[in-house]
Amino acid sequence: MDSDDVVLRRAGDSDAAEMADVWLRSFAAALPAVRRAHDDAVRDWFRAVVVRHSEAWVAAADSIVVGLLVLEGGDLEQLYLDPKWRGRGLGDRLMNLAKRQRPQGLDLWTFQRNGPARRFYERHGFVPVERTDGLRNEEREPDIRYVWRP
Repeated sequence: MDSDDVVLRRAGDSDAAEMADVWLRSFAAALPAVRRAHDDAVRDWFRAVVVRHSEAWVAAADSIVVGLLVLEGGDLEQLYLDPKWRGRGLGDRLMNLAKRQRPQGLDLWTFQRNGPARRFYERHGFVPVERTDGLRNEEREPDIRYVWRP
């Protein structure tokens, strides 16, 4: 299946479990050395917080969630793809959706060691504006804040 055949739609309560699974697979593939919350905590967070209190979108291929985008105010909080879907243009589609939803601009944080994510964001016009030692995040991992302004 091609990325163009994937449907982008607002997430509903019934998507929370699949969104959490995509997040977990993607995080593990991209950042295997970074400590993360217990899987059940991630699933609870998607169910109780993300889908209900954020602007959450899913990318669905044949009704199966293969990607997700979460916006909160002017922040791009989450953009994750199932590892099997990387490199097919789906991340670009989700980023374009984020920019359409927030035409005034976006801010985001990513880990400094996540080179592929940083290259992706920079390719989409995001500029690094702040670096931290990681004490502000749960993982205690040095991170970097990016901004995009049209």
